[in-house]
Amino acid sequence: MAAKSAARRTKAAKTASAGAGAEPTGSRPFSAFEWMLSLRYLRARRKEGFISVIAGFSFLGIMLGVATLIIVMAVMNGFRTELLSKILGLNGHMLVQPIDGPLTDYDAVAKRIAGVPGVKLAVPLVEGQALASSAFNAGGVLVRGLSEASLRALPAIGSNIRTGTLDGFDEGSGVAIGSGLSKQLSLQAGDNLTLVAPRGAVTPMGTTPRIKVYKIAAVFEIGMSEYDSAFVFMPLAESQAYFNKDGDVTAIEVYVDHPDDVERYRPLVQAAAERPIYIVDWRQRNATFFNALQVERNVMFLILTLIVVVAAFNIVSGLNMLVKDKGRDIGILRTMGATSGAIMRIFLVTGAAIGVVGTLAGFLLGLIVCLNVEEIRQFISWLTATELFSPELYYLSRLPAELNAGETATVVLMALILSLLAPLYPSWRAARLDPVEALRYE
Repeated sequence: MAAKSAARRTKAAKTASAGAGAEPTGSRPFSAFEWMLSLRYLRARRKEGFISVIAGFSFLGIMLGVATLIIVMAVMNGFRTELLSKILGLNGHMLVQPIDGPLTDYDAVAKRIAGVPGVKLAVPLVEGQALASSAFNAGGVLVRGLSEASLRALPAIGSNIRTGTLDGFDEGSGVAIGSGLSKQLSLQAGDNLTLVAPRGAVTPMGTTPRIKVYKIAAVFEIGMSEYDSAFVFMPLAESQAYFNKDGDVTAIEVYVDHPDDVERYRPLVQAAAERPIYIVDWRQRNATFFNALQVERNVMFLILTLIVVVAAFNIVSGLNMLVKDKGRDIGILRTMGATSGAIMRIFLVTGAAIGVVGTLAGFLLGLIVCLNVEEIRQFISWLTATELFSPELYYLSRLPAELNAGETATVVLMALILSLLAPLYPSWRAARLDPVEALRYE
């Protein structure tokens, strides 16, 4: 039996030598024949089950890597957009402060600044720190004095009043507080709130704290826990009296149409003020926070890209094993006239198909998750009876996701390039396999 097997191998080797010496007829590149063999090699027989398992894991790796990248980038984009809208919805894009003395002409300055093209709003305000207390609890707060019209015009406040009303805010002595502070102090609209300012009346014994009780006129909810728990708004005239600002304000907050292009508004606002002022924009006030967010986003992208790279290496290893296993088939194909280019294309399509299909599946999975990320979070929280996205830690009350077409296209393109590069070396090895040696494989 062994002699017959040896004779068959010798005869096949002679045939292969003759076929190798002849001019191969070849076939049209990426013909139906090549596609048929490539797809057939993806369906491994029972004895080749291990190769099929490697191909499956490679597919899952590419799919999960692409989906994870898309989801993480979308969530981090959502974080930035949500935080930016919350922060800039309450804080101005530019803060105008006086240099040469008190800002007593704030009404005239605010009107001139509001007339600058591209400026949406100029809000004079008084700001100071105080202790807010009730019969149940106490906590430090930031008190801001604004007019009713300015408070209603703020993007984060005007449309987010949960209980109470801002009607008659300028005439009354009521205040508006955040929902977080309302829960912390166990108060609601209509209840009394005590504010204690460290700098009150000046007496012969020194400066005494100012203690005053205010009625809660309204409770707002911005959706950012840090602001909902720390801000108290009171009428501008009342805040001037409370913080000893006699006809003066702390600063003027300016809101513009394009916050990312705030630099070009600086000289225009400076000229419109018609007095020495110091301007601080939102990027300077939040530079550390947003720079850290950008660095974290870039690092996460690089780390998660490694998942796709590892999956691409799995394609290389799986295809190398497939080439070794199909050595006899390669030898037969070469003796039948298949060119080395045809052999290379067959295995190239086999490996690339895993990566391309995995990339498309990952794109669809990432898209589905991003569109339903908040519902998924709520379901997992309900299933595990835990809070996966605590507002106290992440500042936001919901998990945001914002798909960016450019970033998503970059992720998909990167995965496709890796999927096409990964099978090049195994395919090249298959094409260089000598037909005589190939036919010696059992």
